[in-house]
Amino acid sequence: MIFKETKLKGAYIIEIEPIQDVRGFFARSFCQEEFMEHGLNKSIVQCNMSFNKKRGTLRGMHYQVAPHEEAKLVRCTKGSVYDVIIDLRPASPTYCQWVSVELSAENHRMLYIPEGFAHGFQTLEDNTEVFYQMSEFYHPESARGVRWDDPAFGIEWPVAVNMISLKDISYSSLNPTGY
Repeated sequence: MIFKETKLKGAYIIEIEPIQDVRGFFARSFCQEEFMEHGLNKSIVQCNMSFNKKRGTLRGMHYQVAPHEEAKLVRCTKGSVYDVIIDLRPASPTYCQWVSVELSAENHRMLYIPEGFAHGFQTLEDNTEVFYQMSEFYHPESARGVRWDDPAFGIEWPVAVNMISLKDISYSSLNPTGY
């Protein structure tokens, strides 16, 4: 695997290294040793899938607070998404900054999202599926979110938002004293 750190310290775009032959290819999508070598959380306790019927569907911006902060490894297995993360670590030099990456079934890229980051995505195609590997179990009492359109971040979404949950709309803007 090829690990490319983003401008947000600890967040990585991970590309596969396919071994190809006449049948297609084989590639690793996770390796505990390689994650440890890069100082990444190697624990996976839960895997989730998200299926999204319509282009323009937005999910986010979600995270969990201590003691249940979570790292995520995200991959798009069908269709494509504009995947966005926000650094919500108050002591970080990139606090409130965001990064986006296109993840698709075609490019096989993954995004590693460390603890302390909010995560969300917008579908770029109908019938898109996203696969998440999580370092922590879901704890509703620790679940939080910030608004996807909060001017504190200024995220530039590529297409008009045509579907979003009531929960995601109800999130507040950033609390300036931290997350």
